[in-house]
Amino acid sequence: MARIYVETIIDAPLDRVWEATQDHRRHPRWDLRFGRIDPVPGTTPAEFTYATTVLPGVEIAGYGVHTGDRRGGHDGAAVSALRFGSPDRRSPIESGTGYWRYVPAGERTTFLTGYAYRTRWGLAGRAVDLVFGPLFGWATAWSFDRLRLWLEHGVTPERALGHALAELALRLAVVAGAAAAGAGWPVVLLIAVLAVFVPPHPRTPAARRCRRQAAHR
Repeated sequence: MARIYVETIIDAPLDRVWEATQDHRRHPRWDLRFGRIDPVPGTTPAEFTYATTVLPGVEIAGYGVHTGDRRGGHDGAAVSALRFGSPDRRSPIESGTGYWRYVPAGERTTFLTGYAYRTRWGLAGRAVDLVFGPLFGWATAWSFDRLRLWLEHGVTPERALGHALAELALRLAVVAGAAAAGAGWPVVLLIAVLAVFVPPHPRTPAARRCRRQAAHR
């Protein structure tokens, strides 16, 4: 099974982080992986369906089942666990399990997730996951940082996305401008490397701000 881990620290109390992540109306606003989340009324344990737009006009649907929530452990932490999957044969993910964990420290919260999933399409699916897995992990981390900016600084998810697109366009324009000006390929390559690695603006979401491997606890 493929495994992904992402962790961030949010300067907000646990209750605010819990509400922003557990509310099915707020969750798709900050999480790049979901376009829509719809609870299934009257289900126990609670079920939901989701949809994600992967390309213009192409939407992949899936399902989720909450397998348990726990709040108020010995350290005041909270955990939410679920199973998920997709019957859509176009989805590289067949099924998986995951959790969200919330660890308070005063007015700050360590928010982390770990999930594992099975791919479909056999050997071809495992090959596709060499690209899809890192992209899925990046989208999770980018979304976590977008959530952090929302709760810490009031940068709405929509504004944060606008910042990210504008910054991406600026970086591409700088590289394209250097190439159009006739700069030699070593200079263009250097500018391209700088465009990738120069830190983003503090109000622009960045996956690189999140921890991607669990610390030993």
